[in-house]
Amino acid sequence: MKQSAVFFIGTGPGDPRLITVYGLDCLRTADVVVYDHLVPRRLLSYARPDAELIDVGPAAPQAMAQEAISYLLAEKAREGKVVARLKWGDPFVFDRGGEEALFLHEQHVPFEVVPGVPAGTGVPAYAGVPVSYPGAGDTITLVRGYEDEHRTPPEVDWASLMRLDGTVVCYAGAYQLPRILDALRAAGWPADTQAAVIYNGTLPNQETLSGTIAELATMVHDSRRRAPAILVVGRVAGLREHLRWYDVRPLFGRRVLVTRPPEQAGELVDRLTALGAEAIEAPVIRIAPPEDRGPLLAAAATPAAFDWIVFTSANAVDAFMQALVEGGRDVRILHGPKLCAVGPGTADRLAHYGIKVDRIPDEFRAEGVVKAIAGGGRVDGLRVLLPRADIGREVIAGELRRGGAIVSDVVAYRTVIEDRLPERDPDVYGMLLQGRIDVVTFTSGSAVRGFARIFGAEQATDLLKQTVVAVIGPTTGEAARQLGIPVAVQPTTSTIPALVDAIVAHYASAKNTQ
Repeated sequence: MKQSAVFFIGTGPGDPRLITVYGLDCLRTADVVVYDHLVPRRLLSYARPDAELIDVGPAAPQAMAQEAISYLLAEKAREGKVVARLKWGDPFVFDRGGEEALFLHEQHVPFEVVPGVPAGTGVPAYAGVPVSYPGAGDTITLVRGYEDEHRTPPEVDWASLMRLDGTVVCYAGAYQLPRILDALRAAGWPADTQAAVIYNGTLPNQETLSGTIAELATMVHDSRRRAPAILVVGRVAGLREHLRWYDVRPLFGRRVLVTRPPEQAGELVDRLTALGAEAIEAPVIRIAPPEDRGPLLAAAATPAAFDWIVFTSANAVDAFMQALVEGGRDVRILHGPKLCAVGPGTADRLAHYGIKVDRIPDEFRAEGVVKAIAGGGRVDGLRVLLPRADIGREVIAGELRRGGAIVSDVVAYRTVIEDRLPERDPDVYGMLLQGRIDVVTFTSGSAVRGFARIFGAEQATDLLKQTVVAVIGPTTGEAARQLGIPVAVQPTTSTIPALVDAIVAHYASAKNTQ
């Protein structure tokens, strides 16, 4: 049996977490990823680094006609490549997936369909509206009306749908929505019929209007909004105030700028998203190997030569562990030295490798490290390995040497400050200038300096005066204050979970004082 060459993958109605496990597996193994403009861009980060990414949406540099997209899929498959065709919602629900699949069938190109969460069910669920409920009718009717900008509502027998006494879910284009509501009333639907209109469903900027169809008709006609929506009509819409869950989360609707490198931003982005925020990734630094890995490799090859190894960051942990396993070694070689992690986040990273630290200083200061290692005694004569960043401050090494310790200070990784942000949407500078970003997060002093380098020190300070600046700890906070950047949020513990909790507490406090 010939293996499938093209996978039609439903990505859900917006929230990237709604893609299925199987869909994500197919995406990760694909040679070519063909996607539409509505597909969450964050999903593209799961593609293989060497995968070819092709945007075929209307916003693409060279937008493609539907027939051309079908030919593209067949051509890539015939080249022997596995193609992931990412589709908004479900590929076979009010989409061109069926048309593309039929073309492949006629071309004898094997394909597979990976269903996704349809917008008609996923969006109402995020708004707290179940499309079915005991006693609210026995039918669910999906009505097409989303894809174009025609002002004419879909040709539907609305009166017959009313007699079904169930739920109607309509994919409503911006110009069609008010006319659909008018058509419902003209067909005899009672003016007090419950309904809900949901914009930007399953996304952090989701907005829901609920009421009777008469009330919604007035709201929609008076609004200048030009965006598509999902319209839910039926008794189930009245349950929203009891079942809403998504838009009541503590950070719902907040835009938070994440300045970490992409490969390290995942935990922060996931935690912010889980609390309702829109995480906007803007990496201002990147992590790279040292120009000369010799000293690090030599130190990692003989850890028994040291009494202590002090890790000052999760990056140092990753770099050291990578160097350690080269040459067939594993974590068992670390049975000799004791390990000190400067902060719980660094300790957590070591735990990721199955390694438990011996000491965590009470404070992230050089004196705290010395005190933790000494354990009430002296550091005189102790052999200490300190893997660190190339631009890391040498205060810890200096303090240890003043105490008499023999310190091997090696560069484990380089922190490269970017000259500019990646050329992609959204326009971070414009959003900051317009006050459309609520929080800017920094998890290192390097990130602060990188932000200042990209935007200019003086302008960066001015931009950040309009928003909430959240830093992970005192060292990062000090770097911000040195540049005149006011810090509004700083957790007592220097970890990503604590940073997110502090942001939540900041807004909760602001709400309570209003």
